[in-house]
Amino acid sequence: MKYRSVALGALYTVLLTVAPALIIDKLLSAVLVIPLSLILLGFFIKTLIKPTNITSLSRRLVTLYNGIAILKIHACSFAVNLILLITFSGVWTNAPYVLIVCGITYLLLSLLLMLCGCIRMVISSVQLGIVQRLLLIMMWWIPIINIFVILKACTKAHYEFELENDRAELDAVRKESEVCSTKYPLLLVHGVFFRDLKFLNYWGRIPKELIKNGAVIYYGGQHSAGSVAFCAQELKEKIEKIVNETGCQKVNIIAHSKGGLDSRYAISLLGMNKYVASLTTISTPHHGCGYADYLLGKAPKALQEHIAEKYNTALRHFGEKDPDFISAVSDLTQKHCEDMNRIAVNCDDVYYQSVGSRMKNYRSAGFPLNIVYIIARNFSKNDNDGLVDTESMKWGEKHIFYEPKTRRGISHGDTIDLMRENIKGFDVLEEYVGIVHGLKEMGF
Repeated sequence: MKYRSVALGALYTVLLTVAPALIIDKLLSAVLVIPLSLILLGFFIKTLIKPTNITSLSRRLVTLYNGIAILKIHACSFAVNLILLITFSGVWTNAPYVLIVCGITYLLLSLLLMLCGCIRMVISSVQLGIVQRLLLIMMWWIPIINIFVILKACTKAHYEFELENDRAELDAVRKESEVCSTKYPLLLVHGVFFRDLKFLNYWGRIPKELIKNGAVIYYGGQHSAGSVAFCAQELKEKIEKIVNETGCQKVNIIAHSKGGLDSRYAISLLGMNKYVASLTTISTPHHGCGYADYLLGKAPKALQEHIAEKYNTALRHFGEKDPDFISAVSDLTQKHCEDMNRIAVNCDDVYYQSVGSRMKNYRSAGFPLNIVYIIARNFSKNDNDGLVDTESMKWGEKHIFYEPKTRRGISHGDTIDLMRENIKGFDVLEEYVGIVHGLKEMGF
């Protein structure tokens, strides 16, 4: 924050608060104090409207920045007024009406500061969850409680601002170099039970960041619930279409979860190795997903069919043709994956690498990954990301592993920015920029 802006805003607030005391105690003439108070009030109103002069960022980030600045002004003015109250308590005790007038004045100013700051954060932050927004809206004015609610929201909003501001500065510096401008375009292949939707990108904020840095992106568009062989055939058709229509010769595939198996099948068994330069798999169960074995081995047949029907029905509503939940899950079992590994061997003309992560505890992700994590860790010797065993993710010449730097860990969904959440110690957008830049450096 610009400390000067915060300091000036706090000064205006404090002076307006004590102005009535100066008149009542006849320390200064009302003729002098009233005009000065009106001037200070003008500066205070300007502070509420435009607390800082920052203009170089997007309108959303400027609004967020100013909201945090106003709340910092409130905190500083509160601290100064508290010090003044303690320092002059002996003097003002003999004139309680002075305290009452100053208290009412500061209460009004304080409420205005908190209201303006909270409104700006609520409308501009993308990281504050629904619960935090509701708490801010309902409790910003309740003494004591509002301290904790506002402080928690400010901490998250401040981290959001700093991260996005640093990212914007970095993108500006490397704009001309186009660090993600690979020789061959990227083909992003989604995982099971999701689709490539136009208005809800499976990959969160990642594609926009890659495009900003020079990448050309296409999407797999395969079925969300189908066998590996079926989805691989769809990928084959998509790859051939991209190559034939653009003349790009090859593509770089980045595939998440089951999408990695679909891609390997298309490359090794459907002849797509001639059109694929590299395959980067993200959280892919190359050696099987223990949870799939658990579901198909332990759950009653009737329950399996019930779940399958519910999934298939829901997917049909989203435009899916002939979704097959059971086939999709069956192809994720350890036996099926090992059988596939024996026949879908790596091709010498394709570069393979993999990416993995792990959750540290069940709080690392929301439902249903938190429940699956608890189940999966009971029948696995290794950690998991809420769905896939860390050893099962390894494939190819290089394995990138995201080790959690906090108690939170990195989940199966975090590796594709599913929740669009900023995680301390893990900038998923920069990680993907690094992966794609690495492919560019290798000539892909």
